[in-house]
Amino acid sequence: MTVDRILPSDEARDLLDLATEIADRELAPKVTGYEGRAEFPREVLRTLGRAGLLGLPYPEEYGGAAQPYEVYVQVLEILASRWLAVAEAVSVHTLSCYPVAQFGTVEQRKLLPDMIGGELLGAYCLTEPQGGSDAAALTTKAVRDGDAYVVTGTKAWITHARSADFYNIFCRTGGPGPAGISCLVADRNTPGIEPQAPERTMGLHSSPVAQIAFDGARVPAERLVGGEGKGFTIAMSALDSGRLGIAACAVGLAQAALDYAVGYAKQRQQFGRAVIDFQGLGFLLAENATQISAARALLLSAARLRDAGRPYAVEAAKAKLFATDMAMRVTTDAVQVLGGAGYVADHPVERYMREAKVLQIVEGTNQIQRLVISRALSKG
Repeated sequence: MTVDRILPSDEARDLLDLATEIADRELAPKVTGYEGRAEFPREVLRTLGRAGLLGLPYPEEYGGAAQPYEVYVQVLEILASRWLAVAEAVSVHTLSCYPVAQFGTVEQRKLLPDMIGGELLGAYCLTEPQGGSDAAALTTKAVRDGDAYVVTGTKAWITHARSADFYNIFCRTGGPGPAGISCLVADRNTPGIEPQAPERTMGLHSSPVAQIAFDGARVPAERLVGGEGKGFTIAMSALDSGRLGIAACAVGLAQAALDYAVGYAKQRQQFGRAVIDFQGLGFLLAENATQISAARALLLSAARLRDAGRPYAVEAAKAKLFATDMAMRVTTDAVQVLGGAGYVADHPVERYMREAKVLQIVEGTNQIQRLVISRALSKG
């Protein structure tokens, strides 16, 4: 289904056309093979970087495109509709560039052209084996030793863990709680940084996640971002933007599932007519289409608040919550529309359903999103 979009500029429309062209040429034909091999599409990310699609929201002086977030999230939606793992990789990489772009020193920002251009792929190391939602309780330690910090601990569920060129490490340099957390940016070849075996995940097989062990890794003190004790503020600020990215991925995935289910329902004949003409299925698909439009509108509203410099954290939580729950429902319904055919890998809807689940978990579980929203209501 063609989405009728209102865009802020002709340049934005050109960017979406470019994203669509690349998605159709470089993503859609490759996804099945890469997913089957559980192979990370590093060259595809480089292609997106060279096309200028990895730095859309960042300033031109650093190699970005200086595009508003409302444009960036719609590009993500298009990518996700062809290959969710790639769109999620773009979202995570954009998140990984944020600490240096927003809080970095002049010297640190010299890294940004290669980061934003996709030559250096990033990973965001916040979650730990015993601390996911309770990020303020993280235990990975960084002890100052001369001109370096010595990092010890373990991070978990890290996207790009084995493929990244740099790591944002959120670690404890001070006492307990948020005030003791700092952010370091480390190179992948730093001795003592040891990515572990990939996890065996339900979906996103072409974007394997893994733990990373830090065994006395020495990170230069000049790679401290924002000063000691600023890490938690950096992490939460970045996640507000990251939640918009995940919501966009959910909208794109759901749109792909709906489009496939509608196409199948138009062709599948039962009792002498197309199954889409039966009210039970037709109304189900109508509900799905409405929910996707609602999620897209909520996402764009939150993105436009961000672009206007207004508070948007609660709206980002709403968008992430609604869009990812919606994607889970729509992909599940798509499997049901195809019946037995939806349960086999000959059709992509079974993969869409497996992939949708992770979107309810990453960048803060949907229970955390409800907590963010309910706290805002209690304060209001």
